[in-house]
Amino acid sequence: MDKLHTQDVDNLFRAILCLESVDECYRFFEDACTVKEILDIAQRLKAAKMLMNGENYAVVSKTTGMSTATISRVNKCLEYGGGGYRAVLEKLEKQETEQ
Repeated sequence: MDKLHTQDVDNLFRAILCLESVDECYRFFEDACTVKEILDIAQRLKAAKMLMNGENYAVVSKTTGMSTATISRVNKCLEYGGGGYRAVLEKLEKQETEQ
């Protein structure tokens, strides 16, 4: 992961952390990414949530339209990754229950 940890990537993440609303996120990501890239990330987050909730690959694939290979990669991240999906999904769930 040393290739990922660069000053440029740090600056990207700092920029994302500066965003203060969903609207600002839309504006930034529409400029920085293709529509497909944004939709792919959103789809992977949805798959991670479904997998964490105990859904099997077939249900996730049918619901999201993702290939089982991509679902497997998401699942490997959940099992052996850095904990990013879990951290974000737990924070989102906490926000939802507080509202």
